[in-house]
Amino acid sequence: MVKKGTLLTRRATTFRLDQRKQAALANLSKILRRPMNTLVNEAVEVYLQKRNLEVERDLQATLKSLRTYRQRDPHFKKAIAAFIDAEANLKDPFESTLTTADGPVRAELHRLLHG
Repeated sequence: MVKKGTLLTRRATTFRLDQRKQAALANLSKILRRPMNTLVNEAVEVYLQKRNLEVERDLQATLKSLRTYRQRDPHFKKAIAAFIDAEANLKDPFESTLTTADGPVRAELHRLLHG
């Protein structure tokens, strides 16, 4: 939440709410005697804080997983070997159809791939 008295630049933004949400927001605004804009800003702030924490946890878990992997394969030798093996053994339909008659770019690709 932003402290009272903090100067913020506000900008009008359009969002579309379904009728049920709009009606509920209008009703809550009347009951609480607070502008709908204030209620929406408060709700968005709470949502952003919650989602930011979730995203941060997900990123930390991913980073932990990567660090664990790196400890098992410090220089990615296994990963590089697996990539090379896949490149050497998997059929690529594009590679087999390249010919020099397909134009200068394909001719150059063919030359680079097939010597």
